[in-house]
Amino acid sequence: MKPWIKSAHNYLAHSLGVIPQEINELDWKERLSPKNDKLCQHICAFANLPGGGYLVFGVEDSTSKVLGVTKEFADNVIERLANLCRDGVSPLVSLDHAIEQYADKPLLFIHIKESHIKPVHIAGKTIEDTFIRSGGTTRKASRQEVGGLMLNSKNPVFEELNASTLKNPTEIITMLDFASICKLLKKPVPGNLEEIMYWFTEEKMLNKVDDAGYYITNFGALAAAQDLTNFDGLGRKSIRVIKYEGKTKIAGSKEFPNVKGYAIGFESLIQFVRSLLPGSEIIKHALREDTSIYPEIAIRELVANALIHQDFSVRGSGPMIEIFDERIEISNPGRLLPSKKIDRLIRSTPESRNEVLAQAFRRYNICEERGSGLEKAVTAIELFELPPLKFEETENSFKVILFAPKSFASMSQQERVDACYQHCIIQYYGSGGKTNNSLRKRFGMNERQVSQISRLINEVLELGKIKPKDPESESKKFAMYVPYWA
Repeated sequence: MKPWIKSAHNYLAHSLGVIPQEINELDWKERLSPKNDKLCQHICAFANLPGGGYLVFGVEDSTSKVLGVTKEFADNVIERLANLCRDGVSPLVSLDHAIEQYADKPLLFIHIKESHIKPVHIAGKTIEDTFIRSGGTTRKASRQEVGGLMLNSKNPVFEELNASTLKNPTEIITMLDFASICKLLKKPVPGNLEEIMYWFTEEKMLNKVDDAGYYITNFGALAAAQDLTNFDGLGRKSIRVIKYEGKTKIAGSKEFPNVKGYAIGFESLIQFVRSLLPGSEIIKHALREDTSIYPEIAIRELVANALIHQDFSVRGSGPMIEIFDERIEISNPGRLLPSKKIDRLIRSTPESRNEVLAQAFRRYNICEERGSGLEKAVTAIELFELPPLKFEETENSFKVILFAPKSFASMSQQERVDACYQHCIIQYYGSGGKTNNSLRKRFGMNERQVSQISRLINEVLELGKIKPKDPESESKKFAMYVPYWA
């Protein structure tokens, strides 16, 4: 039984009670009106109603007696209403249907779903031709009521828009990898095609259009596409991996195409990137073992951030991972949101342009908890004693640069300042603030180098990026520092 059937049964029982009455949520009919304009008005009214509404066929108009319907009659009603939902109203309205027993008779239940985008009005006309349910009947909305619908309208988001033409279930399962998504969610694979389609729709990967088929959404394609190039407009959104020979783009390079959806291809992407990175040899349990010079968790978080926070309105470009001999540059289309500042990105209040995608990545365990990703990346970088992360914002993109190991003496003064500030943020959320000792350990320096760290702290203090946690304290050796905004 479809999940909305129980609600429809209850509304019908209420409407056909001891004294039959009309209600806003449901309208029962004996036959289908020959007037398309009247039917379109009903569709508009139910689509504008919170929760949507129901049309029930097989109940006599004059006596409210339950008569039942034939399959031929039901098929005709479904086809005609489906056409009107697509062509007679704007924006397009989605409906579902079922033939269910009621009072031992088969009735046709039509569920007209609430539209996220309001007002729904007659196609080819203005929003003045909007209809609503009131007092159990359908009537034209007033200007004030149209305004109220607009206030309750949900702006369409990129992930929920359609990425494909209308597809049937067989076409969809060849284009989307449902098994890999189930694996990420640690759920069993649905048992049949109908269950797969229903599950995909609930996951916001498909938009169902009555019995005509399904549209694959942008989110569905971006998360689970076998090949993103099969979707117009999304082919350039696949992530590019480029390996350069040397420290600049002048030398030779090789590009590795990656056309799978972000979610199903994420693990293999990370492992492939790691295979391209320089490594170092360590001794572990008396055996030699190769390991990357970059922490994997940092790469994961930075790549996930680039995918999640990109601006999909920037056409012709997508996320990119560029690997040089001594650094990795991870970039995505789009500048930072206006509310974000570069020096406040670590542990900032989470905010994303693409919340559907961000929410899915958290459910798929691809990225860390909200707001903690960059913090974990910086913590890992400090454990590997790498230079600080570098953030760059260009006219139409945002880039994070991860550098190979470099000694304190080899770092530029700006790198030392940035490392001090980032360390201060991590320590502030971890132990309340940084000290000379914690910063010295962050750089892998010995006790004889305390004075160098002290000079660095004084410089960062003068730049106004950090401040003493206790301004009254006169101790320098055990002084604790916090970020300037703490």
